[in-house]
Amino acid sequence: MIKGGVAILDFGSQYTQLIARRVRELGVYCELLPGNCTWGEVKKLEPGAIILAGSPYSVYEDGSPKPPDEVYTTSLPVLGICYGMQLLAHHTGGRVEGGHHREFGPALLNTKTSSLFTGIESGQRAWMSHGDRVTQVPAGYSVVASTDLLEIAAMENQEASRYGVQFHPEVNHTVFGSALLEHFLFGISNLEPSWDMKYFAVQAKQYILDELGENGKVILGLSGGVDSSVVAALLHSAVPERFVPIFVDNGLLRDGEREEVERTFREHFGMDLITVDGEDRFLDELAGVSDPEQKRKIIGRVFIELFEEAANSIPGVTHLAQGTLYPDVIESVSFRGPSATIKSHHNVGGLPEKMNLSLLEPLRELFKDEVRELGRELGLSNWMVSRHPFPGPGLAVRILGAITREDRDLLQKVDRVFIDYLREENLYDEIWQAFSVLLPIRTVGVMGDERTYENTLAIRAVTSTDGMTADWYHMPYDLLAKISARIINEVRGINRVVYDISSKPPATIEWE
Repeated sequence: MIKGGVAILDFGSQYTQLIARRVRELGVYCELLPGNCTWGEVKKLEPGAIILAGSPYSVYEDGSPKPPDEVYTTSLPVLGICYGMQLLAHHTGGRVEGGHHREFGPALLNTKTSSLFTGIESGQRAWMSHGDRVTQVPAGYSVVASTDLLEIAAMENQEASRYGVQFHPEVNHTVFGSALLEHFLFGISNLEPSWDMKYFAVQAKQYILDELGENGKVILGLSGGVDSSVVAALLHSAVPERFVPIFVDNGLLRDGEREEVERTFREHFGMDLITVDGEDRFLDELAGVSDPEQKRKIIGRVFIELFEEAANSIPGVTHLAQGTLYPDVIESVSFRGPSATIKSHHNVGGLPEKMNLSLLEPLRELFKDEVRELGRELGLSNWMVSRHPFPGPGLAVRILGAITREDRDLLQKVDRVFIDYLREENLYDEIWQAFSVLLPIRTVGVMGDERTYENTLAIRAVTSTDGMTADWYHMPYDLLAKISARIINEVRGINRVVYDISSKPPATIEWE
């Protein structure tokens, strides 16, 4: 656990994770804690400031989440955002009420001369999302901002280092939000902007050494994706003689994936990479299987079997590394409660229990964008760290219906054409994820003077920040026409291309 920075107490708001991202972007380490945690859990972080986040609850209703009482008496600076501001008011002698006019959306903020709004001009846009409001500030507080509909939009007790805002500075719609957070962190809390991936790399290497001890040895299921690739680079940097990555080729990877992984990690980094050629095993066991859930279970089982066989050939292994990221950790510790399921690509089929190994998760404090930055710091190419997400089951869930080698080969070829085109047009980095889906549909076409009866291909491209929600990428019509023409002309077996314009929700990003 990294010490210092900011403790952010999570009471269930949809924006809480965004607060953490903004704080880290400003160079300050922070962690999210359940809003109803103990003061001892807060103190473990040795924070220099506390942020009380928002919530869908009302502070005056039974069962609403409340922070430890010490939050109201600590000498640490405290910033309450939305529900957090209402907590400060409600529990220190102010008044919070519901039933007034609600505010959802932009509002112009009228600010007064104050410590909190130092350097911020009045009349700028802030983003509101609240039903309840503070109608009377506690003793010692002054009102420092308002809107046309809200008399108390911000309050402060400078002597006690207590600050509250009813709006959300963490969202981009609040135009001065970053400046306000920056002033709270540096001008009020006197924190240092010391958090970056160079600093983290040093801390993470020490964590790895401490966990492994003098004789520990660690293995990793290297997939070639961003997370596992960065874990591999980090472990190799920390303990090159005591780290062995295992790459299982399931035969369902992107075109050229195996060669790229071996070239990057075996040749460029000089890692003792073990490659398991499982193509025949996977494809044989998947023959005739069309149900997507059954596909996933088969792939997971076979992966575990092959990974275990390879791991058992390595003497002295004590730890298994995984690419768990901070959003996965947040899911399990949030005030909203643990997630019902853990993502399969972060929990590889119970391998730690089955193999009696200790789990090593060196990226568990990082968001995805920080992982990419760390990868660059560790010497991974931008091509590697900026790659789009790829599903654990690979192309198995992008071939709808039963899988054949012929369909696998066909999908690899068309997907390569699609992705290469996006890179050529400098569109790849604008898109969160892009891929092709081979549909179990054949349609009539005409090529030259001949009729054809060939496959239909769907292509998909979405924009997103975290994959939880996504919008279809609004590809210009002329580019769609060029992509379709290139696929049909360059890959025999496709005579129709369709573009998926569904958003998530209601659809998902992948088709299976």
